[in-house]
Amino acid sequence: MNRRLPPLKSIRAFEAAGRHGSVKQAAAELFVTPSAISHQIKALETHLGVELFRRERRQVSLTAAGERYLESISQALDEIDLATRRLMASPSGGAVNISVAPSFLTRWLVPRVRQFQDLYPDIELRLSPNAEPIDFAWSDIDMAIYFGDGHWPDVDAHFLHETVLVPVCGAGFLAEQAEITEPRQLCDHTLIDVSTRPTEWDEFLAHFDVKRPKRAKRLGFSNTSLAVGAAMEGLGIALADRELIGREVKYGQLVMPLAIEVGLQQGFYLVYQKGRQLNEGMRAFVDWVLAEVAPGDAQAP
Repeated sequence: MNRRLPPLKSIRAFEAAGRHGSVKQAAAELFVTPSAISHQIKALETHLGVELFRRERRQVSLTAAGERYLESISQALDEIDLATRRLMASPSGGAVNISVAPSFLTRWLVPRVRQFQDLYPDIELRLSPNAEPIDFAWSDIDMAIYFGDGHWPDVDAHFLHETVLVPVCGAGFLAEQAEITEPRQLCDHTLIDVSTRPTEWDEFLAHFDVKRPKRAKRLGFSNTSLAVGAAMEGLGIALADRELIGREVKYGQLVMPLAIEVGLQQGFYLVYQKGRQLNEGMRAFVDWVLAEVAPGDAQAP
């Protein structure tokens, strides 16, 4: 392919001057003199055969053609910048930057990372906790694990598992208290809330026709991991995703004071930018995490 590309120096000078609306500010940004910027812009106009700026005394302003060209050039430079940062972050394609919902990261993914490392010793996972959506077009994050209903714009999503809430507490929490035999008795104890989901307990209890009294004992934490940790310490009863507390239940750190559960129309999804071609590391992680979810769960609820 024979691309008709103007000199990069001229493109950078034009883009900076057009963005700032000033030759002087463009020169300061690129650490050159104003006359050098003017020279590069003039060379670009000669190369294109198109006038890009109007020059009035010491002021410059874009022509209509210049405005159209600036928009396209800015997008192209942004793409080059993002591709460069991604390559520098992972020069061999052997590292994958993944943003993960905090509760899924600490309670599901971290305990299994060693298995991935054993299978793929040359691939580095760079994991960061984050509950907010990622703008993949402007981020060096390769993939993310979201919690929600599976409907997000501009991403390809793989369902991992649906959330099923159960009440949990530390193994010794109820040792000296009356046995809980029905849902309304949960309200006799401290119920641990997650501040980002303040109505979760109310909605859970409503499935059993129970309304939490206004004066019920409450304790709040900023995320699910802290809430479950508080429950293990005997501070109260928390709601947790049944799938994410399996290890604690297995080893007797957590118990269910009452065998009830509520399935949500939400779950965890592995996502990445729509249409993105996956590199070797990303493909390995997708294949591994989908194989790790419980049999029969790797389909949308």
